[in-house]
Amino acid sequence: MNQKNMLFDGKEYLDLVETIKKRVRKTQYEVARQANAELIMMYWSIGRLINEHNDWGKSFVENLSKDIQAEFPKIVGFSRRNLFNMAKFAALYPDEKFVQPVVAQIPWTHNMILIEKVSDEKQRLWYIDQVKKNNWSKRELQHQIETDVFHRQTSIEKTTNFDVTLENPQNSLAQDLIKDPYVFDFVAVRKVALERVIENELVQNVTKFLLELGSGFSFVGQQYPIHVGDNDFYLDLLFYHLELRCYVVVELKAVDFKPEFAGKLNFYVNAVDGEIRREGDNPTIGILLCKNKDRLMAEYALKNIHSPIGVAEYSLTEVLPDEYVNKIPSVEDIEARLLKDFNIADEEE
Repeated sequence: MNQKNMLFDGKEYLDLVETIKKRVRKTQYEVARQANAELIMMYWSIGRLINEHNDWGKSFVENLSKDIQAEFPKIVGFSRRNLFNMAKFAALYPDEKFVQPVVAQIPWTHNMILIEKVSDEKQRLWYIDQVKKNNWSKRELQHQIETDVFHRQTSIEKTTNFDVTLENPQNSLAQDLIKDPYVFDFVAVRKVALERVIENELVQNVTKFLLELGSGFSFVGQQYPIHVGDNDFYLDLLFYHLELRCYVVVELKAVDFKPEFAGKLNFYVNAVDGEIRREGDNPTIGILLCKNKDRLMAEYALKNIHSPIGVAEYSLTEVLPDEYVNKIPSVEDIEARLLKDFNIADEEE
């Protein structure tokens, strides 16, 4: 940038550049989205034509694939397998007026994953909506389906007091962000791992952690210090939720739920409201994560608490305890033993 020729306000210029960049990105996204919708509608129409001639047999699709690829050798997507996918897609969604505004708004590969892995229509529509909201990649969608995020996030048996501590739409939005259980399968720890060890693993894998928490979470800090009176306290994990416009305190317990945990988290939530929350922020929400919980006990613990708090379980990938690690034979040990047994067998023959 030539500073000599800048006869205007530098900050205003940078703001202008940023505005134009955002506009370009938005246009790129819209162009890509429209192109994707057109592609999927073409696939749908081809699938419908194939279904109208399904009495011609499977060789018809194979020949059709060869002829289309011969005509358009540089265009991918017309393999025999994908033509059958188009037919399946058109059969599953026969209403063109439904396809255009709903399923054509996510990529073809995402639609194929949902058709193959999710048989229930209600669940498929929910996942489509989540893909659009969260911009899940193909791999992320597969992971969410494998961990059954639909039932974990839409369960009516969530343990919260949001219905009496938050007003709508904050109430319903907060309910939607809670999962039960949370699946931290990217964290591998000992069965009796301390809370801080698990906490450190979550922070070190913060991208995957945020993906499991859901869209809208912005990480503020770990062991976040807060000063109340003459005392210092440290919050396990502090987030800010962009859609709810509020702080979210996450307390992690490496043991089963105990009623006193809710009281401590209630204090932390109130402290954040009093010391950190700014004008325009909504009430702070607390999420208590435990290895296991007795649902009735948790409900009683939350009954007279006026801060919005949710209690959920979590699961981790457990590794072997230290005392067993050296007792498990390595791959080399197993290979050596097999080789020895094989040689003995040869000698006996």
